[in-house]
Amino acid sequence: MAKLNFGGVEENVVTREEFPLAKAQEVLKNEVVAVIGYGVQGPGQALNQRDNGINVIVGQRKSSKTWDKAIADGFVPGETLFEIEEALERGTIICYLLSDAAQIELWPTVKKHLTAGKALYFSHGFGITFNEQTGIVPPADVDVFLVAPKGSGTSLRRMFLQGRGLNSSYAIFQDATGRAKERCISLGIAVGSGYLFETNFKKEVYSDLTGERGTLMGAIQGIFAAQYQVLRDAGHTPSEAFNETVEELTQSLMPLVAENGMDWMYANCSTTAQRGALDWWKKFRDATAPVFKELYESVATGKESQRSIDSNSKADYRVKLEEELKELRESEMWQAGQTVRSLRPENQK
Repeated sequence: MAKLNFGGVEENVVTREEFPLAKAQEVLKNEVVAVIGYGVQGPGQALNQRDNGINVIVGQRKSSKTWDKAIADGFVPGETLFEIEEALERGTIICYLLSDAAQIELWPTVKKHLTAGKALYFSHGFGITFNEQTGIVPPADVDVFLVAPKGSGTSLRRMFLQGRGLNSSYAIFQDATGRAKERCISLGIAVGSGYLFETNFKKEVYSDLTGERGTLMGAIQGIFAAQYQVLRDAGHTPSEAFNETVEELTQSLMPLVAENGMDWMYANCSTTAQRGALDWWKKFRDATAPVFKELYESVATGKESQRSIDSNSKADYRVKLEEELKELRESEMWQAGQTVRSLRPENQK
């Protein structure tokens, strides 16, 4: 394990240089990794493990669309694709990648198959951290750990195929075998992590829920909507408002920030843009800081987790979700965005 300096603070990280794939393969050579759930994270993690030579099987309901997706991805019924209970029985490491609500529902079945020496793997600290709400309390004689890729399963798979890697956090909750850490790190390498940084279950879920509701999705959509509407109200066309609000950010500026940092991006834009950005960023920080503090408090007190459980467990959840997504999809801003994206050169026939 390496110690690296992050802005003046030393942290433990694991890189593929010090923990190469060959080492992960050796650690996992006698394991059967059962990926339970083939929705958001499942496909990317399962396919990357398979391509990295890990003995991985998928557990999914036979009547589901995701069963058919797993077959299309090359998993073979009766060989590498099984009904959930059979996969749970066969697996020595259970990758529990269902949604948080579905994890609660299936937990009694999963727990029944967690015999001594097995490992329970998460990609989110939700179920364990909020166990008073979820009821997920693992037996004492199994390893429990997480690897949480910092992005979607789609991004994890896409970057793997490009020969890159998505950063992931890792945490050990329970070490029953004395091998929890090496199993955890090996899986982190096997699923395609660029590097792994150390955390714990509580910090992972607190930061993740804050990020999703904040700069990753909630806040960014709110900021997009506000700026777009101000421009439209001032008489700008939808194409101009969208390009200045979303397209330039996502297609031009954010890739530069990702490559070199915000200071480099500032230094490589016009002096007028530099001056304006430097003058205004602290105002936006000060305006949004109270909202982020309120958000973090809501996460830390369990309000956000309870709302997620209550909402996502309802029978009409998918219907309500589609209604809310439809509102976004059919808004003028994202309808304009659909046209703008179609005009990108790479999307032209």
